[in-house]
Amino acid sequence: MFNIEEELKKLPKSPGVYIMHSADNSIIYVGKAVNLHNRVRQYFQAGHGHNNSPKIVKMVSQISYFEYIITDSEMEALVLECNLIKEHRPKYNTLMTDDKGYPYIKVTVYEDYPRILYSHQMKRDKSKYFGPYTNAKAVHDTIELLRKLYKIRSCSKVLPRDIGKERPCLYHQINQCDAPCNGLISKEEYMKNINDAISFLNGNYKDILNRLNNQMQEHAQNLEFEKAAETRDLIESVKHIADKQMMNSQNAEDKDIIASASNEKDTVVSVFFIRDGKLLGREHHHMNADKSDKPDEILSSFIKQYYSGTPYLPKEILTNIITSDHDVLEQYLSDRKGTKVHIYVPQKGDKKRLLLLAKENAELVLKQDMERIKRQEKRTTGAVNEIAEILGIPSAKRMEAFDISNISGFHSVASMVVFENGKPKKNSYRKFKLKTVSGPDDYASMKEVLSRRFTDEKLNILPDVIMMDGGKGQVNIAEAVLNSLGLEIPVCGMVKDDHHRTRGLYYNNKEVMFPKGSEAILMVTALQDEAHRFAIEYHKLLRQNNQVRSILDDIKGIGPARRKALMKHFKDIDAIKSAGIDELKEVPGLTEDTAKSVYDFFH
Repeated sequence: MFNIEEELKKLPKSPGVYIMHSADNSIIYVGKAVNLHNRVRQYFQAGHGHNNSPKIVKMVSQISYFEYIITDSEMEALVLECNLIKEHRPKYNTLMTDDKGYPYIKVTVYEDYPRILYSHQMKRDKSKYFGPYTNAKAVHDTIELLRKLYKIRSCSKVLPRDIGKERPCLYHQINQCDAPCNGLISKEEYMKNINDAISFLNGNYKDILNRLNNQMQEHAQNLEFEKAAETRDLIESVKHIADKQMMNSQNAEDKDIIASASNEKDTVVSVFFIRDGKLLGREHHHMNADKSDKPDEILSSFIKQYYSGTPYLPKEILTNIITSDHDVLEQYLSDRKGTKVHIYVPQKGDKKRLLLLAKENAELVLKQDMERIKRQEKRTTGAVNEIAEILGIPSAKRMEAFDISNISGFHSVASMVVFENGKPKKNSYRKFKLKTVSGPDDYASMKEVLSRRFTDEKLNILPDVIMMDGGKGQVNIAEAVLNSLGLEIPVCGMVKDDHHRTRGLYYNNKEVMFPKGSEAILMVTALQDEAHRFAIEYHKLLRQNNQVRSILDDIKGIGPARRKALMKHFKDIDAIKSAGIDELKEVPGLTEDTAKSVYDFFH
């Protein structure tokens, strides 16, 4: 049980990000703090001014537990906060919801005469991107500075195609551009200037700062105080932009950062996930290691177990130890991914600092949160292992559950939810609007949904087990679809009792029961509830947007007026379905032919 009062006492007095969870493990709020100890405690102090907001009061009442990530500075906490909010969309966060993000500096290196531009987002093109940065003004000032220092063009002319077509612009006249548009600088000289600018953006700014300081002193000695002030402002902007943000890598490749911490009883392994150059989250894992086990053996064991069941592998894995079987591990992971995976220990720079941060977080967890981690693992990976063991399958690390929703005769929609390692993976959820099924036919609907899911090239990650929100019938449909596609994936039906509570699974033509109160049955229940919730939520959204029509609209000869008359006469769809032709003919406006059409549609 998470004791909030006790956990508040353990909070470090460090900058970082705190993450509030509800009872169902959903992230409901993400915030940053200069001092985690002081900031998080404020939420639970009665009468504190911060808690006067009704929204905050309601949010605090729903907090079941919290966790946190320590950082080196408030700025790093701010950037991490932004990334986590974008990734998880917490219910009570109101900032950053417009997805505006932070700015980047873009160098169009694919052009013959590259430009340095301001960009609101990083695209997967051939440009070089630097950032993201937290200060838009500093970004604009730095771009302006680089253009002045290295005389980089800012026009949108296509060079060399447009060379010599027009006279040099004003920027050349004021000595801020070397006018490649008129061939006044060679491509080699221009590229040298671009490379110097890129060197600056990579952090080699000492020479530039010295040069600017000398200029400022020179302006001051010449009593040119306005120019001296302008140069001083540029120096401040350069210092701000040069303050590297460790939470965002300057190259956008995906990587995992792994570090471990041990004491005489336990070992904790922290994994930081960097995707598209941004730190989006982390996990802590407890290892049942003996004190005689060597650190590299523990790490090797973790990597093999963790990545054997993880559907996604990054290009780089950074660790604090080189294992004795390093080459074999690299080959194993590379074979799994299909491309080269590098495992290495960074020696300097941002990667080294990120590794140290992961190590620091692992040590903090080992010291303060071990019991909570053990409880959480029992509820997640423990439950997953229990499900696999009871069913007799190799793994249940990735489970996909499907549900159909058709309410009051409206068209069917379907949901697919995904649990990985016992936790919802919401960015893998999928929604389906049925295309080929008319009427409330759950079996036909499920056949269409599964066929679409397992023939979609974008959904190329296969689950370890499929969970159907139904019994034998839906399991048979799923198995038939998989067989037709040549796929061998275990399929289970989630069975409920007379009180609509999940009691077990239908698997291999028999019902599999779980021990009463086991974590496995709680996991299956959570999966079933989430699939149902997601389907209902989608159906409701479509109805609100008028994207789902009445099932009566699919009947030949039934338009808006007759549909309204039918509903007014029979009150609901079930009554219409069970009515005979003579009863249907009693509806005002229905002829014998349309009454027969309605009857035939439902029969």
